[in-house]
Amino acid sequence: MNCRAMPDTLKPRDAKEVEDAVRWALGSEKPLEIAGQGTKRMIGRPSQTDLTLDLSGLSGVTLYEPAELVLSARAGTPLSEIETLLENNNQELAFEPIDYGPVLGGKVNRGTLGGAIAANLSGPRRIKAGAARDHFLGVTAVTGRGETIKSGGRVVKNVTGYDLCKLLAGSWGTLAAMTDITIKVLPKAETEATVLVTGLDDARACAAMAAAMGSSCDVSGAAHLPDHIASWFDGLPRPEASTVLRLEGFVPSVAHRKETLSALLKEFGAVSFLDESQSRALWRSVRYVMPFTTETARTRPLWRISVPPSRGHEIARAITPAAQMFYDWAGGLVWVAMPFAGEPDAAAIRGAVAAVGGHATLVRAPAAVRASVDVFAPEEAAVRALGKRVKESFDPKGLLNPGRMWAGA
Repeated sequence: MNCRAMPDTLKPRDAKEVEDAVRWALGSEKPLEIAGQGTKRMIGRPSQTDLTLDLSGLSGVTLYEPAELVLSARAGTPLSEIETLLENNNQELAFEPIDYGPVLGGKVNRGTLGGAIAANLSGPRRIKAGAARDHFLGVTAVTGRGETIKSGGRVVKNVTGYDLCKLLAGSWGTLAAMTDITIKVLPKAETEATVLVTGLDDARACAAMAAAMGSSCDVSGAAHLPDHIASWFDGLPRPEASTVLRLEGFVPSVAHRKETLSALLKEFGAVSFLDESQSRALWRSVRYVMPFTTETARTRPLWRISVPPSRGHEIARAITPAAQMFYDWAGGLVWVAMPFAGEPDAAAIRGAVAAVGGHATLVRAPAAVRASVDVFAPEEAAVRALGKRVKESFDPKGLLNPGRMWAGA
């Protein structure tokens, strides 16, 4: 094994060294934590591993064809590097990945492409463009068997057997260590604007967002920011309850849709507009969950709850009034910061979600808490059995990120 070794860390320099490292760990029976820059290390159950396989040395864009809307890069490539390259060509990552660094007390712009795919990241545009898995075209990875596998390529294509891209996206490094990744990129919108409705309560806001999403206005972001939290978002003219709808595209189209949406929403409350600069600032704050990034806020357990958009407001009524929260994806995604340090009240959260349908992930809590409660949504028996068979197929010895998602898995 030629990869550079540090105390408790293996840092391969290329894909072959990743394979060598996994084979060595397999032979030595030493479980591996798979990490890039470690920006999401605090999400999931605490590590139950002997060594860290640090993939940050696998960095660099290996293929970029703007005309073909395709980019390939090594898994440890910083997202900031990719986004700068795309910006220079008036393109973007349409899935708008969240930066978990500030939420978890880390630095900004440290996430990697591999981490974004492994966590299936997304942002406010998921309502229109999907998450990372929907832009994931191809991969080279090393399984827990020490075998290199490849799937997909520069076009979307179905193949017999596992859809490896769909399996690996959101697997949190429990199935394979990705080394090279190919993604779809898209042109950046010429401009954007936001239609803002003020003064709505949570239920009325969800109804307004549902009306906007059911219209022909092609909304690319829909969020409700209650009055107790609105002051933390950039771009808002006043710190009051704000229901915000983003429109993106060519200037004439955005102008037309803005007027159409305004007419549709005026029955809900006072309507105003944010210009391009205000809109970009606002949606950056939504994307980075800014209210919950302050030092004080970071002591509070943070939940990411996905429910049917029409029932998002019911979560608020089922949880203690002292919790802070806001709604993204037209109310389908609810960010909830619980009121007391270190106390996630998992039973209340799981009960509220079960009542309306959906799932909840404990994004932030002390290690002792994450070891004692389900961080990810508990699986039904049939799904758990299927997941066990997939895990055994890729990683029969439980070498890669054991216990990261569920105890004993």
